[in-house]
Amino acid sequence: MIYDYINTLEFNMKARINSVNIFHTSVFRVFTVNPSNTRLARLASSLTLLKNGYFFQAGIGMLANAFLLIFHIFTNHQVHRPRPIDIVTCHLASVHIVMLLTALLILSEDTFKLLNFPNELICKLLFYVNRVTRNLSISNTCLLSITQVITISPSSFCLSRFKHKLTNYIAIAFFCVWSLNLSSNSHMIIYIVAQSNRTNLFNVSKYCSLSMMNSIIMALFLSLSLFQNIIFVGIMLLSSMYMIIFLCSHHRKSEYLHSMRISPRISPAKRATCTVLMLVSFFVIMYCVDIIISSFSTVLQKYDPIVLDIQRLLGNVYAVVSPLVLISSDKRIIGILQKLMEMIIILSS
Repeated sequence: MIYDYINTLEFNMKARINSVNIFHTSVFRVFTVNPSNTRLARLASSLTLLKNGYFFQAGIGMLANAFLLIFHIFTNHQVHRPRPIDIVTCHLASVHIVMLLTALLILSEDTFKLLNFPNELICKLLFYVNRVTRNLSISNTCLLSITQVITISPSSFCLSRFKHKLTNYIAIAFFCVWSLNLSSNSHMIIYIVAQSNRTNLFNVSKYCSLSMMNSIIMALFLSLSLFQNIIFVGIMLLSSMYMIIFLCSHHRKSEYLHSMRISPRISPAKRATCTVLMLVSFFVIMYCVDIIISSFSTVLQKYDPIVLDIQRLLGNVYAVVSPLVLISSDKRIIGILQKLMEMIIILSS
């Protein structure tokens, strides 16, 4: 083969020539066209591109969630009784900020160099917090849909009795979902370790690895996690069905008023219901896509770095899109942004 011939030629040259010629030979080897080197270069280029996209995506998501959180904090501070939906939105935005921040810190090499802590401790902390916040994102989206259903439900509906003390029930729900997710993800503290030369490790980042679990323990944790997520997604789907029925009923009333030559206005309840329904639908779609990719990777037992990076990007899409949807659907925020734009135009002119 041509590559064997090149290697033999290089070996003979090393035996005869001085150190300067050896340097030139090594340079020649590096720049020799090699299909494997070309594939590695393309893989490195793709991974770098995905990593840059990941950082850009997380930056946009953190800015949008921070803006949404600050706006609701100031708004809730001015009113006597904040709306239950705003409380859940604040909690969801804060969870997404922590989730995106920990995801960035996991991928950033400077995190492990600058922090004066053992790599294993940093790995355990970052991966545990990231996993907890990801599951909290599911729980809070479910809670957001339930809150909206209770808010729009008539007095004859079975959940309407929770409407008057909904804020208190939300606080209890926050405590329950935090306790559930902190306990259900505690195995991450045990099985996440710093990267080493051990063979029974699955590399999840440059400095962190996941140690192999016993098959029974892994099946137990996967079953519990899947069962928990199925319950939350099922509740979201049921809530979505009720919200669709509400919107259809509202649409029929609007058509009746229009036939009576009365111009119907879009109520805040309908606008909020459409927003929550859009968020829930988008979350369910992204969750199904993530499950499909994970299932194929598990069945094929092939964890390609590019596939894992694409999965990371898809896993953060909801945390980036949700604040943008909530901002664009809130008339108060749109009014503030319009005034800011007018002030900027006036000052710049």
